[in-house]
Amino acid sequence: MLQSKMRWNRLDEHCDNIEYLNELSKSLNLTPLVVSLLVNRGIQTIEEAHRFLYIEEQPFHDPFLLDEMDLAVRRIHRAIEKNEPIMVYGDYDADGVSSTTIMLIALKRLGANVDFYIPNRFTEGYGPNEEAFLKISEQGYKLIITVDTGIAAIKEASLAKELGMDLIITDHHEIGPTLPDAYAIIHPKKEGSLYPFKDLAGVGVAFKVAHALFGHVPEDLIEIAAIGTIADLVPLYDENRLIAKKGIKHLRTSTRPGIQALFRAAGVKQSEVDENTIGFAIAPRINAVGRLQSADRAVHLLLTDDDAEAGVLAKEIDQLNKERQHLVNVMTEEAIKEIEKNFPLEDNPVLVVAKENWNSGVIGIVASKLVEKYYRPTIVLSIDPETRLAKGSARSIEGFDLYENLSLSRDILPHFGGHPMAAGMTLEEKHIPELRKRLIHLAREQLTKEDLIPVKAVDVECPLENITVEAIEQLQLLSPFGVSNPKPIFLIEDVNILNMRRIGSDGTHLKMILESNHYEVDSIGFGYGDLVEEISPLSKVSVVGELVINEWNNRRKPQILLHDIAVRHWQLFDFRGKPIEQVISKLPNENVLFIAFQENTLPFVKGMENVYLIHDEEGIQKLNLHHQHLVLLDMPPSVMMLDSILQRGKPKRIYTIFYQHSDHFFSTVPTREHFKWYYAFLAKKSPFDLKKYGEELAKHRGWTKEAIYFMSKVFFELEFVTIKDGVISLNKSTIKRDLSESKTYQAKQQQVELEQLLLYSSYQQLKDWFDQKFVNHQESKRKNEHQKEKIY
Repeated sequence: MLQSKMRWNRLDEHCDNIEYLNELSKSLNLTPLVVSLLVNRGIQTIEEAHRFLYIEEQPFHDPFLLDEMDLAVRRIHRAIEKNEPIMVYGDYDADGVSSTTIMLIALKRLGANVDFYIPNRFTEGYGPNEEAFLKISEQGYKLIITVDTGIAAIKEASLAKELGMDLIITDHHEIGPTLPDAYAIIHPKKEGSLYPFKDLAGVGVAFKVAHALFGHVPEDLIEIAAIGTIADLVPLYDENRLIAKKGIKHLRTSTRPGIQALFRAAGVKQSEVDENTIGFAIAPRINAVGRLQSADRAVHLLLTDDDAEAGVLAKEIDQLNKERQHLVNVMTEEAIKEIEKNFPLEDNPVLVVAKENWNSGVIGIVASKLVEKYYRPTIVLSIDPETRLAKGSARSIEGFDLYENLSLSRDILPHFGGHPMAAGMTLEEKHIPELRKRLIHLAREQLTKEDLIPVKAVDVECPLENITVEAIEQLQLLSPFGVSNPKPIFLIEDVNILNMRRIGSDGTHLKMILESNHYEVDSIGFGYGDLVEEISPLSKVSVVGELVINEWNNRRKPQILLHDIAVRHWQLFDFRGKPIEQVISKLPNENVLFIAFQENTLPFVKGMENVYLIHDEEGIQKLNLHHQHLVLLDMPPSVMMLDSILQRGKPKRIYTIFYQHSDHFFSTVPTREHFKWYYAFLAKKSPFDLKKYGEELAKHRGWTKEAIYFMSKVFFELEFVTIKDGVISLNKSTIKRDLSESKTYQAKQQQVELEQLLLYSSYQQLKDWFDQKFVNHQESKRKNEHQKEKIY
């Protein structure tokens, strides 16, 4: 067996109406593979499928369905008419930067006197703060518009009112028990809002405000809205999908100098931009600015009309991203050491790690990396050495709502906010142990042992022959992929391996050719090279992964990009003829059980655990092979003994070495004809001096000296000859007896048969023998259980 690294959560188990799927397939002119995915994602009718697949044809929702949008628009227009200065108050991540940019562009087009303010992550922290509002008031501003922030700014809203400033909050984060006392709050989840889509990103809300201000959809701003929407990992359906789909299309032809410069700095081909480009190349660079310095330059990059300025800013931002990557790597290593030393996983279903002077700008990324490694809800905290305040960032796993669970500790969390899967917070250092204790208690109530095994959502099981270039091309109709519309993951069950090898300069990657029903598909697993040692040649594998098109030398072939692999049956690893030391280096680290039958084999496994020297049935009874990796070090004395061992449970794997300290298998095994010739020879030449002439006789016949001695011993046991001082003499009066009556002959025949079976058989023959034994034992067990039922 090979255990998968993750739990495979099948999403297609209820998708079994084949007739309905075929009907949809014909109506939509799509392959059954794509139709299965649509149904899995809750799309049940042709109309719903069209709306999803061709989202660009759908209109945007009316922005005035958002509660208090009319109030906000009237106040903004009044400020523009009176030339009142407006301050846009944003956030320092990619969603906040793009939200700020859209609001600034919209207001400037309408002739507003507008500027922006993004708090410094390190000195001010997340969201509005009283000191910033005081400064803004001193500068003469009477209207503040927050973007991607503000829904938790209770004190700041009250201060704004005291200072005579109107505050319009546009946000999408979770709403707390009390709303700020603001002039207007634009939030899709606000109670009383009639807006039909609740999951807009912060930039989506800002985009709707621009839509309302203009009276029409600002098409050229969709590309900026797409960056924030994809970067903020909001669900990509409905209006978010519309923004992302249209925005990506605009980005491929964008003429904005800042966006073009950013593509160049990231090494991205603009015409090939997709959601992966934004998520893994553009968003990290924009985020890096606010993580290490002030996010202002990221806003300036998106706003600038100057190519030269854009080039300089993009290079600076790219350099900051490289610094951010290095910083993350160092901090992650430090956090791992802290966990391994002080927080054993068996006692910590939630991980809370803290250290002085960790960069608070990247602790969220470190938390994500720790979740990826340990698969536990994780909080990473940076402690200020002077104030002893800890700023934290948290990431979660399925089944543990961070926002809800952190809400139960509001008494020690003066500032916190976020979502079920991610959150940020501030607390005093002295309260860290208490927070850890509370979260561990909650996790033990809510999470099972299985919940702490990573989950891989699998969309649909796919026969190998359904994986075609056409089917993979059609999958792109479902893009852009993201939260609530993830990139499809397919399951391919129990297929053969035609070829398997390591690739890459250091052999860290795995390449396989999979086969089923004479149909072959290539697969590649990055970082899976070690599995070459854990998958035996004739195993059937089950894999999950993405489907991609591999283009090489103008040829396009389907390919599976592996995410996980499993072998569901026991495996035989054949190391016959290999040195024991070499085999031991290839064994798994756990559940290894060594069996030796000869004492002089034991030095090879000195210091190893679970080594058994088996001589008799008593030793066999101590064994438990269930879920073990069984290593057969040397040759058993008989097939019966090996058979008896296999009755002690079915192992996950068997490693056969069958090391021999001496070879019992003659180059020419004496047959009955050999014995007949030798007997006739002795009848003529007896007495015959074996010591003097035995080797010469062997050479003459093309036998080995051992074969002559063996036949002589058999004759002696059958009383056909006498042997004295190396001279063999034929007995003249003998009773006719069969060779099989000789114990030496019996032992040799058994040894020969044993070696033929275990040493000189093919891999397939040996595997078949073990399989048959397991079948026999299972059948015997079933009969015994049935007999017991009869008795009782």
